[in-house]
Amino acid sequence: MRARRIRTAPVRGRLAVAVALAATLLGATACTSGSGSGDGDGQAKPAESKYQEGRLRVLASSELSDMEPVLKAAKAATGVTVELTSSGTLDAVEQIASGKADGKYDAIWLSSNDYLRLRPEAAGKLSSQTPVMSSPVAIGVKPDALARLGWVPGEVTWSAVHEAVAAGKLTYGMTDPVRSNSGFSALVSVASGLSGAQAALTEADVRAARPKLKEFFAGQKLTSGSSGWLATAYTKRGDVDALVNYESVLLSMNRDAHTGLTVIRPKDGVVTAHYPLTLLTSAPAGARESGRVLTEYLRGAEAQKAITERTLRRPVAAGVTPAAGLEEEKRRELPFPGSLSVADGLLASYENELRRPSRTVYVLDTSGSMAEENRIGRLKAALTELTGTDGSGTGQRFRDREEVTLLPFGDGVKEVLTHVVEPGGPGPALDAIRGDVKSLRPEGGTAVYGSLKAAYEHLGKGDADAFTSIVLMTDGKSGDKVKDFDSFYASLPEGQKHTPVFAVLFGDSDRKELTHITELTGGRLFDATGGNGSLDGAFEEIRGYQ
Repeated sequence: MRARRIRTAPVRGRLAVAVALAATLLGATACTSGSGSGDGDGQAKPAESKYQEGRLRVLASSELSDMEPVLKAAKAATGVTVELTSSGTLDAVEQIASGKADGKYDAIWLSSNDYLRLRPEAAGKLSSQTPVMSSPVAIGVKPDALARLGWVPGEVTWSAVHEAVAAGKLTYGMTDPVRSNSGFSALVSVASGLSGAQAALTEADVRAARPKLKEFFAGQKLTSGSSGWLATAYTKRGDVDALVNYESVLLSMNRDAHTGLTVIRPKDGVVTAHYPLTLLTSAPAGARESGRVLTEYLRGAEAQKAITERTLRRPVAAGVTPAAGLEEEKRRELPFPGSLSVADGLLASYENELRRPSRTVYVLDTSGSMAEENRIGRLKAALTELTGTDGSGTGQRFRDREEVTLLPFGDGVKEVLTHVVEPGGPGPALDAIRGDVKSLRPEGGTAVYGSLKAAYEHLGKGDADAFTSIVLMTDGKSGDKVKDFDSFYASLPEGQKHTPVFAVLFGDSDRKELTHITELTGGRLFDATGGNGSLDGAFEEIRGYQ
């Protein structure tokens, strides 16, 4: 396919099922022990810029928001206040390796340090690393799918899962490996299991497994930047057979949302998250002592019992019984990639070759108010950032095979500009997108709902075998009627209702209005207002959901 530019004439201008999952499944924002966690607006709270005695600033995997009750108990017992700032694992790795975490955080608490250890520039930045709990990658399968496949849970292998997917008998959801360690661990588990690797994954192992991996990922119907949103989307849709995620997440879904999943740890092995609390060498002496005291408390019998009961992760302290539902039979630990090049190569293959391609429509407010406070300039900068540079790494630009549509609007849709990023030759499409972004001009009103309708109509005309999504950015309140859009959405074919709208709060946009849109369509709200985050940060985070 060639990059293509489509112009159209201007277009004028089901109530969502709310799934209540406990905090163990939420984790899009930072949380501070004792102050509560955020509500999933897409932006983490910044850590304190300066060290304070008795406080430990921790860059952490987002799912650790479920540890807040345990950390409150830890504060009462030790006097140490923990400030968690959530992050995707690979983004956290980049902050540490680049030195951006120095002085900003005292410790990191990721689901795994395996990828971090592959970065030579990060080695000297890590001090003590102490596992606190563990959870293996697993597959949660619906009862009807399990019965249809005739599986005996304790006997299922990765090869059996692949065969079911390749035969069109099983579909599933998984988080994005580039932004979520549960997704990366799942990717490594599948690659190791299907390649038959007996030692650290090599490039030859990945090459040998590539045909099976492509068949496997053809069955992925849901993607996400976080386990919490994935669980909610999975429950809302109802037409996906399984989820690949950490065992603790799947069991928490059964407990909190009554999903009834059978949780399977493949017989041939798994990749396990050990959640090491890791102090940074740049941390002040007082913070290192606070970290030592906190770690000692968290590995004690009382805290370990609370951790396994509350989070359904496995205790690491001898003598502490795992929570009910955690099978004690051990599984082989599948081999992690042996080098950074293999790990990055596996991620690049997933992004640009193995996974289903993406089709995304960016519905962009270019009304007159976007001229204020250089809002249009900030929008242009954020979109241009997504086109990357010649040296962009995996996940830093639009993917190969991705169809990107810009739909700027004012009083109505101004034009529809579509480009497809060609594998092996992405330059022309990326250049064309940059040119279209540069030409955006602020004028007119704010026809949000009519423009969303046009976006759904556009996506309905293309390839259905893709991850589809709509990104809505507006700096104001809609000038057209919500009832018209709600009626339109209710009339869509069921398959099209699975296209979520990811909306960005910006400028003077209406939170209530955008919340309604995201809840109706199964999307999510990202906050780029004031001190809550930046527009480019919101757009970048949304990439994990596309």
